Amino acid sequence: MNRHIKNPFQQTCFLTSAANLDQCPPEEGWEVAFAGRSNAGKSSAINAITQQKKLAKTSKTPGRTQLINFFDVNPDQRRLVDLPGYGYAKVPLAQKRKWEVFIDDYLRHRKSLCGLFLIMDIRHPLTDFDQSILRWTRECELPTHILLTKADKLKFGPAKSTKLKVEQALKGSQLISVQLFSGVDLTGVEQARAKLADWLELIPQEKPD
Repeated sequence: MNRHIKNPFQQTCFLTSAANLDQCPPEEGWEVAFAGRSNAGKSSAINAITQQKKLAKTSKTPGRTQLINFFDVNPDQRRLVDLPGYGYAKVPLAQKRKWEVFIDDYLRHRKSLCGLFLIMDIRHPLTDFDQSILRWTRECELPTHILLTKADKLKFGPAKSTKLKVEQALKGSQLISVQLFSGVDLTGVEQARAKLADWLELIPQEKPD
């Protein structure tokens, strides 16, 4: 009988939204946050990894995620966290600063945070905003996994070359890893899922074919 690994994130469900740290769930267990520039494909990545089309809200209008959204993973006390997208030019400056302070507070003070998935559009990697996040994760020694999203927009050769350039730019950072990803053709979805499960200490379960 053939056996397949069950997706440990398939039962993930929305838990709550928070406008500040006081509204966040109790700091019990572990959580992994997803951060990225607006319209880089952050919500689509969460949906692809969990195999749920509408878990994280996607929009053609960047900047729609304005709160920190928490998702409960089965088993309890394991969470995915969708942070507000940053850096979108059309968002009013006051709102942009508010989001950046909010994200900074969360990353610096959330004790249950065990890792960060940093989402970058493969066509525009390592923006100033990305670099600022990476400087902080290095200082705090927070494991960071970069998803170069929308890899389907490039042919395999250029996509692989971009990945290599990002890795070279970050060489010497032992806690930072990089992979290609596409929620459209599912490139790298299982790799990202395995990384996430490892960080959250989820044991893969087999299911009969």
